Amino acid sequence: MTTPPTPPPGCPAHGSGRRIPLDTPEFAADPHAYYRYMRQFGPTTPVTIAPGVDATLVTDYSAALDLLQNPSVFRKDSRRWRALSEGMISPDSPVLPLLAYRPNCMFTDGAEHLRLRQAITESFARVSNSRLSRIVNQAARFLINQFSARGSADLLRDYSQQLPLYVFNELFGCPAEIGDRVLFGIAGMFDGINAEQASQVLLQAVGELVALKRARPGEDITSYLMQHPAQLTDEELAHTLVLLLGAGGEPEGNLICNGFYTMLTNEEYARNGQFDKALDDTLWRNAPMFNYAPHYPVVDADVAGDPVRAGDLVLVSFGAANAALADQGADTRGHLAWSAGPHACPSKEPARLIALTGMEALFNALPDVELAVPADSLVWRPGPFNRALASLPVRFAAVTPRPAAQPQPTPAARNDQAHLPGAPRPAASPSTDGKPGRWSGFMRWLTGQ
Repeated sequence: MTTPPTPPPGCPAHGSGRRIPLDTPEFAADPHAYYRYMRQFGPTTPVTIAPGVDATLVTDYSAALDLLQNPSVFRKDSRRWRALSEGMISPDSPVLPLLAYRPNCMFTDGAEHLRLRQAITESFARVSNSRLSRIVNQAARFLINQFSARGSADLLRDYSQQLPLYVFNELFGCPAEIGDRVLFGIAGMFDGINAEQASQVLLQAVGELVALKRARPGEDITSYLMQHPAQLTDEELAHTLVLLLGAGGEPEGNLICNGFYTMLTNEEYARNGQFDKALDDTLWRNAPMFNYAPHYPVVDADVAGDPVRAGDLVLVSFGAANAALADQGADTRGHLAWSAGPHACPSKEPARLIALTGMEALFNALPDVELAVPADSLVWRPGPFNRALASLPVRFAAVTPRPAAQPQPTPAARNDQAHLPGAPRPAASPSTDGKPGRWSGFMRWLTGQ
């Protein structure tokens, strides 16, 4: 007799009619146990991602790939989301800032999606790898200087979360007074704490950045987007920046942190400096966005035989799909961590370069870094979309901070950061209490002030 599958601790029985919640500490502690349980019942599972928010989660690799490559049936425009249009989703739901429609390439389809996506890919292509590496190394050096003399650090809070935000603010030519609010807005959206307020702060900040760059363009991605033949409107520009800065913030930071976790828990990777291999392993096993890629069927359809209704919210579990294929010994570049199909990540190569450069910079500066606690005592943060540690405490031999280099004007620093006549006055940064914000501090260090 076949033994029936046993649900993970705290998991509602699949056959009970209850949905499996993805936003609990139990799920975050061992999502792979849940995924193994889910996959035994078919390619999809009914789940909840927040109070009152239901979805269908695709857990099978082949089914996920078929869905991602079928834009004629599964669309990205969340205005098709039936539960939202019928008023069943609370306007202050913590997941809404990451699901509600915005006029950018993530939430559009067809020709409109292609137009907005090309603006992104071709603007990023104007940034050379050498320039990007230089920016990452500058930001890494600044951050390492803040804790190297202590002999200990939390690599999540002190380094991984902050590094990509500094890099992207520099890439986008973001002045300090705007950058501080960008950091606040991104953190709030992904933490789900005052997410609606954080989203508004971020949108206002990028709106001011658009106004600044319309008047004074520079050698930065914001200006490149404006100059692109796609002719993005100010609204499209602002929401494209929200997408890029958001994706380049929390998920990228979690990718770096999860990469450190892989390095520090695998002696071979750390001993041999196998950063590239460790990053691939991370993308397979602990991708920063575990469950996302929201889609909405345009008609009643099915996912590998499981029915879904028109307007249902259908999410792809990159974590479950990757694990299923990895268990079969699949090639290391076949993972879905960057998604697939027409909506695959448009900036995955820069994202990978930032992560690798950031990891190498830390190990080069602190070669004896090691976990300060047992690996099995680390806590993973709850959340329906992300795979993210709550902290990553490490120790190392204390190192005297390296002094800042002589002032070297960067593209962002060369831009006139004064307030533009006629532009909206910036609001006080919610991330400060009379003290300079994090981005302000970085800019002062970078320019030797």
